[in-house]
Amino acid sequence: MTNKNNKTGSQFIYAVLVVLTAIFIFPIILVLMNSFKSRLYVSTVPFALPSGNMFVGLENYIKGLTTSGFFMAFLRSVWVSIASVALIIVGTSMTAWFIVRVKTKLTKALYYVFVFSMIVPFQMVMYTMTFMVTSLAFDNVVGIVLVYLGFGAGLSVFMFTGFVKSVPLEIEEAATIDGCNPLQTFFIVVFPMLKPIVITVAILNAMWIWNDYLLPYLILGSDHKTVPVAIQLAMQGAYGSTDYGGFMAMLVVSIIPIIIFYVCSQKYIIKGVIAGAVKG
Repeated sequence: MTNKNNKTGSQFIYAVLVVLTAIFIFPIILVLMNSFKSRLYVSTVPFALPSGNMFVGLENYIKGLTTSGFFMAFLRSVWVSIASVALIIVGTSMTAWFIVRVKTKLTKALYYVFVFSMIVPFQMVMYTMTFMVTSLAFDNVVGIVLVYLGFGAGLSVFMFTGFVKSVPLEIEEAATIDGCNPLQTFFIVVFPMLKPIVITVAILNAMWIWNDYLLPYLILGSDHKTVPVAIQLAMQGAYGSTDYGGFMAMLVVSIIPIIIFYVCSQKYIIKGVIAGAVKG
């Protein structure tokens, strides 16, 4: 009887997972289908398979790539994403290590400041942030990297702190005895041990930064467009009309890099999230 109940429970869980998978995949399939339709049919029959007169082949992709300044926007997004993620990983991992190893009232307060920043709505600081960034002349591809560091630091420090607590202190003491200074101890001994949580933090921040529209739009504007901003501006026509076929084609192209990055690194994400959340 117990085995039968377990089998029924497993089948139910499997069915639920299949349904959830279909729900999450369906929007991607819908975007892919509509990227091969002409502009009219995307609006009128969005759920129909592209065929007959509605099928335009690669026309939407060619038009989108040639009219949206996509290649420059793509390179700019790659730079912003890589630089921001690298800075977040290095900066927040060192901060978390310092908070864990130097146990004072100051470091404890610092930790809670980072945790508190996770719950502050972006809308509360949006206008002030935009004014400060413009005043400091940070409204460029270098300045936005620093802004991403500020907004990504809270969650990253929280996750790194939980993982660093699981690193044996004896290993660091042995490195100190061997003549390592604090920086050498961190980068040579500690940082390689943080690989699972590093990859998890990299995935979460890369997906957020690559797909982010609002911050690049507020800080960079139309002069230094990233991929989301370039797609939105290029596919808008006169009187608010939108080329939805080209829009869908550019969405497909824009999500390919982040999907490849996620697939290559996804085996670490659950391990890193669990370790960073519960250890220590």
